[in-house]
Amino acid sequence: MKKKINIKTIRRKTVLLLLFPPLILLIWIFRILPIKFVRKFADFVGKYFYKLAKKSKGWALENLERVYGDKLSEEERTNIAKACFTEMIKSFFDYMAYSHVKNKEKFFKIVEVAGDEHLKKAYDKGKGVICLMPHMSSWEFAAITPPMLGFETSAASKSMKMGLLEKLMVKFRGSRGMKNITRVGSYQTLVDVLNEGECLILMTDQDTRVKGIFVDFLGHPAYTPLGTSRLLADSEASLVPMYITRKEDGNYRFTILPEIPTVRTENKEEDLRINTENQNNFYTKIIHENAPQWVWMHRRWKTTPESYEAFLKAREKANQNK
Repeated sequence: MKKKINIKTIRRKTVLLLLFPPLILLIWIFRILPIKFVRKFADFVGKYFYKLAKKSKGWALENLERVYGDKLSEEERTNIAKACFTEMIKSFFDYMAYSHVKNKEKFFKIVEVAGDEHLKKAYDKGKGVICLMPHMSSWEFAAITPPMLGFETSAASKSMKMGLLEKLMVKFRGSRGMKNITRVGSYQTLVDVLNEGECLILMTDQDTRVKGIFVDFLGHPAYTPLGTSRLLADSEASLVPMYITRKEDGNYRFTILPEIPTVRTENKEEDLRINTENQNNFYTKIIHENAPQWVWMHRRWKTTPESYEAFLKAREKANQNK
């Protein structure tokens, strides 16, 4: 049987390929320019990104209304949406501008660290540490901060649509000491990393096509990945939450919080639920405290109990017809 040609996929891949050379040029320009000019340009681009990305804008406003509809005015919610679009652009431009910075002294002038004693305490146990992070501000800077601090670190990441960009990002991460693990089919690799006593970066604050459960997130039931809780059950690793935010001077603060105690009892299913709830409680608190810096344009509540049940039934039917 001939494989059907997907015109949309070919068109998307072609566009992404054509965009790559200008991106490389932009990176070199950003490295040369003073960072204040890069950030002013990001403010300009962010405003137009908000206006032109209509679907993403709609999702952001919908999410904000869901969470803050009875607490904030429409104008206040709109301002948060605009700020988060600008922050995503600005943090990406910052990362590109500083993509060549490997010197620790220079790096920690950009990223101020607070609470690193919490990570050291967990790391010194030798049982592995899951570094739980939200998609907030420059999460790329956040992910490379533990290895820049001297901790052996790996990270699980989803493949990008632009293959060349993914290779570039993996190169930038690797140059700062972070080892990249492709998310698909990598579970045993993740367990091995923890058993070897390393740090493992995980970000589970998004709706993804992996095994999960519905637990509270920002006051509403949300389909949440179980991967972190499963890893805690299959290892003796510690769970240490951490996040990055932008400071008033334009640079960043990377905050490491005390370890979240892991529940390990004979009731494995209940343990998974409680530990996942505890992770979402961390996300909820940090996002509320730094709302303009989280990715509100992500469709966090896309999966519903009804759509998930329909998915399971369709999969079961497909398996029966094999």
